[in-house]
Amino acid sequence: MRMYDIIQKKRDGGRLTDAEIRWFISEYVSGRIPDYQASALCMAIYFCGMTAEETTTLTLAIRDSGEVLDFSGINGIRADKHSTGGVGDKTSLVVIPVVSSLGIKSAKMSGRGLGHTGGTVDKLEAIEGFKTNLSIEKFEAIVNEVGCAIVGQSADLAPADKMLYALRDVTATVDSMPLIASSIMGKKLAADDDCIVLDVKTGSGAFMKTLENSRELAELMVDIGKRAGKKITALITNMDAPLGNKIGNTLEVIEAIEVLNGKGPEDLIEICVALSANILFLADKGILAECEEMARKALTDGSALETFAKMVAAQGGDAEWIYHPEKFPKAAYSKTVLADRDGFIARVDTEGYGVSALLLGAGRNTKEDVIDMTAGIVLRAKTGDFVKAGDPIAELFTSREETLASAEKKLLASTVIEETKPKKIPLILDRVE
Repeated sequence: MRMYDIIQKKRDGGRLTDAEIRWFISEYVSGRIPDYQASALCMAIYFCGMTAEETTTLTLAIRDSGEVLDFSGINGIRADKHSTGGVGDKTSLVVIPVVSSLGIKSAKMSGRGLGHTGGTVDKLEAIEGFKTNLSIEKFEAIVNEVGCAIVGQSADLAPADKMLYALRDVTATVDSMPLIASSIMGKKLAADDDCIVLDVKTGSGAFMKTLENSRELAELMVDIGKRAGKKITALITNMDAPLGNKIGNTLEVIEAIEVLNGKGPEDLIEICVALSANILFLADKGILAECEEMARKALTDGSALETFAKMVAAQGGDAEWIYHPEKFPKAAYSKTVLADRDGFIARVDTEGYGVSALLLGAGRNTKEDVIDMTAGIVLRAKTGDFVKAGDPIAELFTSREETLASAEKKLLASTVIEETKPKKIPLILDRVE
């Protein structure tokens, strides 16, 4: 085969064969195809697209480019959830303990964050002593004993995705449906789960800004999962406002603990219960209504909190922090952001709120940046709330006092206050089976 012919075929709208796609991934990972030819193919895919069959083959080739995990040594049904990312999204810290407390095993591999705040792994490392780098043997043992464990993604998992994403990031080919879907699902399918629930975000704080595009991505990923023999469902959820009231690593862990105590903000509880219920439904624990009731009970009877504490202890963390979150370190500096006029918070630029948290130190601009675990935002008013001029709408926290002014400016610029109360939009906009 020649890479030139594959590029030309896709450029002209042709359909690539399974052999051509797998050959491309294998040769590119082996270093025998240069970046300029790989980027040319990505651009051809960007403009001409791929069929569902092509996208599935690309996904499986990405999966097979590195280590494909075998968790057959874990007893029971294995399940996972994946979110396409959002501001204040700490659902994994709740959903995984909930379903594990109800008999579902979750061997979860998560990434670090590059952007607004840390990823799930970064958040967990805000807990004293928590280790996210475990041997596979230790990882499996904890899952079998506790029901769940969450670790950092293996460097050997889907290396083709890392190479292609770095290339797409600098060649304006990130936002291509086949390339996005194969990137996400290539990693998911390498993790050897029986059931997968996807949380596809849509809105101002999401990668996909429109419901139409989010639905298209969800349908494509569900189709790939089914073709790969997985039980899979996707929820499309609203990210036109931050999820919950807290943004930032330590703050989000504390809020997750509040929910695991049967408290916390209603929007976060609703999403966590829905995601948990869909995992339980795929695992044949009952009809959706019954699974929702089981999930809510796990939050109110303490079983999910206990599972989370056991997981923390098994991974080297201090479980006392889970039962006594006042032990978490606090930021050295804070500032209250006040409303500049009377009215309803009509809408917010959720991504702008994320940038405000990033300015405070809650995220990374580059892989080398060190996260300030105490940095972040606590929201005192959200979309639909009425405020008067001078009322607090948020509190900013950081270890670097000089960041407060720019973060406040960004948050205020991202908040629209109007005289008319906005129409309430559902949190869960669609379900794709």
